[in-house]
Amino acid sequence: MKRKYPSRPIVGVGAVVISEQRILLVKRGSEPGKSKWSVPGGLVELGERVSETVIREVKEETNLDVKTTMLIDVVDNLELDEEGKCRYHFVIIDFLARLKGGRLQAGSDVREARWVPFDLVETQDLTEAFRQFFERNRQKLLQFDSTKS
Repeated sequence: MKRKYPSRPIVGVGAVVISEQRILLVKRGSEPGKSKWSVPGGLVELGERVSETVIREVKEETNLDVKTTMLIDVVDNLELDEEGKCRYHFVIIDFLARLKGGRLQAGSDVREARWVPFDLVETQDLTEAFRQFFERNRQKLLQFDSTKS
């Protein structure tokens, strides 16, 4: 299915990885949201469980190994064009993920990957969908640290 002007919503995942009051963010390499910051994630492939997608996408985008722990939110990422037609429509299932290992390194489909302190997240050039997610879930996220049991 094509991403731009799709015939129905497309399902994706986001991985929320937190360590020492910092959140893992990636600068997107493609539309929608190209060059803006968001959590690692991507589209669910046919026959793939969403928990598997989280693990795969984090590895591809950041070189980090994670374990999916719990669902935190579901986000509609909907963008209309000037005529009111649906240019993009993603349903993003955001999971908390526990850091298992690896060395942070941006993958080929993102421009950059880094840990951002919570108090600086909203100063970044974020995707609109992630900005809304962060505002809704900030207090919940502050209680989570992926490096602790």
